[in-house]
Amino acid sequence: MESRIEIVNTVKVKYQPDLYKIVDALNRTLKEDDLMFGLALDPEDQETAVFTIYRT
Repeated sequence: MESRIEIVNTVKVKYQPDLYKIVDALNRTLKEDDLMFGLALDPEDQETAVFTIYRT
């Protein structure tokens, strides 16, 4: 069985320390709907966060 992860959407937002709480809540709530969420700092701008939505 092959696992495939598809990027649904990506958005850049101003980094805030509590953003991870939103991503955690979304992951816990919507994992049964085959959605996964990621958050990373933009390597070119440490004040920008990259929020990504994946379909698993």
